[in-house]
Amino acid sequence: IDAMEKHIYDEKNGLGYTLYGDYYLPDLEFPEEEEAHYGKYGILRKTYLKEHGKPYYQMLMLQGKLNKHLNRVDREAYERVEVLVMQMAEKQGVTEQLKAEQPMLWVRKMNGIRTTAEEMVLTEIVYG
Repeated sequence: IDAMEKHIYDEKNGLGYTLYGDYYLPDLEFPEEEEAHYGKYGILRKTYLKEHGKPYYQMLMLQGKLNKHLNRVDREAYERVEVLVMQMAEKQGVTEQLKAEQPMLWVRKMNGIRTTAEEMVLTEIVYG
């Protein structure tokens, strides 16, 4: 029995192969990936893509752009939530004066506003 070479090169397709067990697998190099620093919205987006956008998810992974995409979605979602919360609080008269005079009412109203803002952002950015 002659031993199989650990590394081979295919002139036809220009790929190198490495022996793993009984099989040669192509030596593929993935492009540099941006460091992951996404939070809640990036994690939700990643889960969504894995379950509902598999081809897009795989393409981003193979191109080394998944973390960049998730970082961007996370940042945009957080920023959008903050803007919406400010706009809705102003529109509904949830002010610093209300916070000082009726803190529990202010907290209830702000929690409702934040929940609404997050639902909007999940629909338009994370799951869009």
